[in-house]
Amino acid sequence: MALGVFALVTAEFLPAGLLTPIAGDLGVTEGLAGQAVTTTAAVASIMALLAPTLTQRLDRRTVMLAFSTLVIASALLVSVATNVTVLFAGRVLLGIALGGFWALSTPTIMRLVPPSLMPRAVAIVYSGISAATVLAIPFGSYVGSFAGWRVVFAITAGLGVVALLAQAIALPRLASRGATRLGSLLELLRRPRLGPGFAAVILVFTGHFMFFTYIRPFLEGMAGIGVDAMSAILLGFGVAGFLGTYLAGFLLARRLRTTLVALPFAMSLLGAFLATLGGTPFGGAVPVVALVAFLVALWGLAFGGVPVAWTTWAARAAPDQPESANALIVAAIGLAIALGAGIGGVVLDASNIVGVFVASSTVLFAAVLLTLLGGVGRKDDGE
Repeated sequence: MALGVFALVTAEFLPAGLLTPIAGDLGVTEGLAGQAVTTTAAVASIMALLAPTLTQRLDRRTVMLAFSTLVIASALLVSVATNVTVLFAGRVLLGIALGGFWALSTPTIMRLVPPSLMPRAVAIVYSGISAATVLAIPFGSYVGSFAGWRVVFAITAGLGVVALLAQAIALPRLASRGATRLGSLLELLRRPRLGPGFAAVILVFTGHFMFFTYIRPFLEGMAGIGVDAMSAILLGFGVAGFLGTYLAGFLLARRLRTTLVALPFAMSLLGAFLATLGGTPFGGAVPVVALVAFLVALWGLAFGGVPVAWTTWAARAAPDQPESANALIVAAIGLAIALGAGIGGVVLDASNIVGVFVASSTVLFAAVLLTLLGGVGRKDDGE
């Protein structure tokens, strides 16, 4: 399951490190190329809500293998894309796989291990996200610089084959136990503080992906930052995110509400600071590049804890309906990625990268206010 997650997340975020060459090869703007991320996330958001119902009669092993097969098909289609329409078609396939896999992953894990091992099992699956965050974008950016972005996606298809074979060998047959009703999702949203909580999730991830999707144009705008330095900065972001995942586990055990507020607030401040550096080319001056690398790593450290924090919040806020809460979290994140990449692309084409970072910082601060004013994460609400 972790290997499947690694393949999914790698394929999902590769465009962020290959945005410039994809746009140049297909003859479109970087903002339009960035909508490849939007397309995937929008489809994933819808699929996360529908997957339990659409697959209610199917063996879960068969369903998970089907989603892994779509990852391979998507990467192969993108690797041979000659225009933006084919690119988006491949990303639609990935969105179906992404939303469906994530929506069913937690319920599937719950059936693979005894309750006492559930926390460890979830941590193992989350390690797939962390590993992809560390490797996907710097790997894609570096290999793409000398082999081309199409080769990177072809390699991703090979990774998908490895994940598919591992799942085919390891996963047992798991007969369906029924589906999550759409009505139960609406019921959750009507509960006190859950509605504001899921809205805050959307804002946090929207703000992050406005920044994350267009980080390469930001770095390239600082004249003198070459591919090697860019790959190193992106690797630093990923490593910091990996550490942030474990740091969040320590913080959440003690201060859930504080963590929910502190992480997006830190990201908002970092976005505002980076915006002040994005308007002027510094000719690759070492002190400035080092400062940018440090700030980007801090952002990665903060964001590394965000998925863990909000997943923990959802589980505590709706312990009676974990599958519905998980579906809503996945759908909210997918919608947020689509909004972040989509709005960021529009802002980038209409103004510049500084405008993107200012918008990102503003949205993240709005998430902080909503979390505070909405009472999200308060102990007296069973969270």
